[in-house]
Amino acid sequence: MIVDAFFFLCNSAIRAVDATVDAKISTKKSTKIMKTSVSVVCCKWKILANGESPLMLRVAKDGRRTMKSLGISVNPTHWDFDRNEPKSNCPNKELINKIILKTRLEFQERLLEKKASKEEFTASSLVNEEKESIKAQTVEEFYLNLVAELKNKGQIGTSYAYLSSYRMLRNFNRGKRLNFTFSHITVNYCKRFEEWLRAKGDKDTTISYQLRTLRATFNRAIDARVVSRDKSPFAEYKLSHLNTKTMKRVLSKSDILRIIQSDCSDSKPIRQLAQDLFVFSYLCGGVSFVDTANLTPRNIVDNRLVYQRQKTHGGINLPLSIDAQKLITKYAVYQRGAEYLFPILHYKRHITPMQKTNRVRKVCHQVNQELRALGKELGISADVTTYVACHSFATVLKKSGVNIGIISQALGHSDLKTTQIYLDSFENSQIDDAMKNLL
Repeated sequence: MIVDAFFFLCNSAIRAVDATVDAKISTKKSTKIMKTSVSVVCCKWKILANGESPLMLRVAKDGRRTMKSLGISVNPTHWDFDRNEPKSNCPNKELINKIILKTRLEFQERLLEKKASKEEFTASSLVNEEKESIKAQTVEEFYLNLVAELKNKGQIGTSYAYLSSYRMLRNFNRGKRLNFTFSHITVNYCKRFEEWLRAKGDKDTTISYQLRTLRATFNRAIDARVVSRDKSPFAEYKLSHLNTKTMKRVLSKSDILRIIQSDCSDSKPIRQLAQDLFVFSYLCGGVSFVDTANLTPRNIVDNRLVYQRQKTHGGINLPLSIDAQKLITKYAVYQRGAEYLFPILHYKRHITPMQKTNRVRKVCHQVNQELRALGKELGISADVTTYVACHSFATVLKKSGVNIGIISQALGHSDLKTTQIYLDSFENSQIDDAMKNLL
């Protein structure tokens, strides 16, 4: 009796929705109201091999209807054709009612979504459109699978970013596995995560990075159909309230010259390498450490440095100054035919993307240690690292009056919405003239 009452209430609710769901189309002369009905019928005119008739979903709209089998059948004598439901004496009544209820609720939901978004549809399109299926997967499983997938594709740096995000969420979850679905990550969850990051001393830039990575993971989960788009908290929880503007670390032209003119010939090899790599980066458009590490003789074309940035994939084409060419020649003699321009990577030892990434990180750390020490010895107050060379390059040119568009092109910007829109018009000769202002 309780089960019958439950299905009675559910069917009553559905019939109420049936009565209210309609689509209104207005024209200049008249307004026409068109109702859409969703029901389940017993096709008594069709007898199956088991002697029963199939139950079909029937959607009717604009005088047209479309039928779809429910995959179940019933003896017509056990079907109430007035109420379109099984009689009380129908075998498997509860199972049949359950299937009917589930089917009608699904299509009523589709119908309401169409009405809410004012999307046009027909009876056929409503029945036959593919309903996006959601694959059940925990946040833990998705993160680990994503990291493994990125590593297999050779995107080691990106995989580290997501691995760091995963570990941070594990810490936020008190060290426990993330054994919950993405729908658990709500606006309130994001707010609590932000408060936790701030409580442990993180600044807005770090908090923004962590939340942006979480948002990127959520979006990947949406694309993978692990969670529906309407579950994303980031439509409401915006990251714009976080202050991510930081002072760029730059050196003055005089400080740059002090580093260039410093005599490190009697220092240990890593100090000499650190100085040379900093100078080369500065003279060559602020080339990043990872890009410098991957340069080969093939990137030298007619005394120009031609390569594609790994971070932005922007194309770089810059003149090689005499001083930059001397540094390349110095290490070409030192290495005697090595695959790379500088002794960071070795073509026989560092083969896989993982090996290359780990090696670059290790050497970059050592080089930055030496640069900081050199900066202190020279009395430079700013923190000296390979990263500073890039911003110092841009700042020195800007203070020398060089057009900011030319500087952006020299840096290989890929922001299509801003600078790159007008950068393509600059010729190599203009960039060449700008580079003369570095020393």
